[in-house]
Amino acid sequence: MHISRKLLVFTLLPLFASCAVYTGKPVDVEKAQTRLQGELTRENGQLWLKPCEDPRRFAITEGTTTITQDASELLGDGHSALFADLRGLMGSTPISGADGAMQVGRVYRLQPEGHGCDDPNFKRTLVRAAGQEPFWSVTVSNQGMVLSGPDREPLALPYMEEQLPEGRINLTSEANGERVELWLAPQRCVDSMSGAVQHMSAQLRLNGKLMRGCAAFGGARND
Repeated sequence: MHISRKLLVFTLLPLFASCAVYTGKPVDVEKAQTRLQGELTRENGQLWLKPCEDPRRFAITEGTTTITQDASELLGDGHSALFADLRGLMGSTPISGADGAMQVGRVYRLQPEGHGCDDPNFKRTLVRAAGQEPFWSVTVSNQGMVLSGPDREPLALPYMEEQLPEGRINLTSEANGERVELWLAPQRCVDSMSGAVQHMSAQLRLNGKLMRGCAAFGGARND
């Protein structure tokens, strides 16, 4: 009986040891990702990102996005470089000349023209949405929303935000005789004029008139 107890204790030791080592904490992929803005170029079929005000450059891998196809179409229109606002997992790479690699998990913006690294308001912006024909834009920050629309000067308004299922967002304002509703949905959206790609579709209802466009989070929001 004495021998049996000793045998049982030693048999259970590996089980206890394995329980002590295992932490059981799942990895949050979103929190592990890094967001970078910069110049996107292509060399010999490889996409490269040079972040704003940073001498390094990173080799880009597509991940679950369509960045390779989107970049090819925009660069094929005669542009030598694009502005990119990306989020992904950073790591090492054997690719020569690279300071590292980014496996892209989200494309916030990919555009051939307009404000990029030189945007002075990017870090303060929560959301920027815009559409064409007729042109309209809404820029949202913690101080309020600024509406620009057909035949109107920019107008600053207070707003309320509502988080909806499936990552959708509704922003509303009713002031100065204006009724504004901005509906955002997380889906790839292409600007009809420039071809720029953004990560949200947008619908603006201004005093009952519906207008469509695209939107992206600014630097003040990293959802």
